[in-house]
Amino acid sequence: MTERTASVRRDTLETQITVELNLDGKGTSQLETGVPFLDHMLDQVARHGMVDLSVRAQGDLHIDAHHTVEDVGITLGQALAKALGDKKGIRRYGHAYVPLDEALARVVIDFSGRPGLEMHADFRRSHIGEFDVDLFHEFFQGLVNHAWMTLHIDSIRGDNAHHVAETIFKAFGRALRMAAEADPRAEGITPSTKGSL
Repeated sequence: MTERTASVRRDTLETQITVELNLDGKGTSQLETGVPFLDHMLDQVARHGMVDLSVRAQGDLHIDAHHTVEDVGITLGQALAKALGDKKGIRRYGHAYVPLDEALARVVIDFSGRPGLEMHADFRRSHIGEFDVDLFHEFFQGLVNHAWMTLHIDSIRGDNAHHVAETIFKAFGRALRMAAEADPRAEGITPSTKGSL
């Protein structure tokens, strides 16, 4: 399998974002989004997905974090699509359950070529620190739309909003690792009966 890396830059009137991704990394991250809790969550993706991830973002944070969080999701999705290429030889499907104390999340991924998000997570409060929990949906919606993936996220239980968020992002990282992993029995094969994804 060839090197699976990508570097993507996205510039709009609202944000300027650069994402560098190595799907076969060691779980390292360099994160400067200007949104500390997003950096914390992206670090979980890198560590548990065993991907090397660099994200640098400048956004209109004087308004709020919405555009920055959504556009980081979009740019990460573009980087995923680029790094996966034609998807030949990957497992395609991935899933993970992750607990953190009282919280438990399940994430299921299909690199299907069809964008779709089902996210079911109830947060007991509207903010984690200064982070608006509504933005998690915006992040993942932007990501799936541009990675051309189907993503199901279920927070099965949890009282602490930080724990709920962290289980989701850790499970996403673990499921990503499984779905994007090279399958030695499927080298050079597109994992679809259609012949393309």
